[in-house]
Amino acid sequence: MEQRPDEPFARYSLAMSHRSLGHAAEAALEFEELLRRKPDYVPAYLMLGQVLEQLGRGPDAARVYRNGIAAATGKNHDHARSELGQALEVLEAQGEG
Repeated sequence: MEQRPDEPFARYSLAMSHRSLGHAAEAALEFEELLRRKPDYVPAYLMLGQVLEQLGRGPDAARVYRNGIAAATGKNHDHARSELGQALEVLEAQGEG
């Protein structure tokens, strides 16, 4: 990542590694940085939203899901849009969104 900081897959992989190790805060930071650099990297929205939920940041997760739905719609990623929509519906049903 030092040589190519805008390479999305490397940052996504690092964020996923943090997540799998139980380092949710670090994962969130990496997903947020990834989306700051590459806002059209659709897979990161669902992962970031889930990590934010894990951190008890429901309103932030809802915002991320909404932004992800817009990004997925713009890229014609129907499956991702559906997953993000479902995640948002569940969060809103819990009163978190």
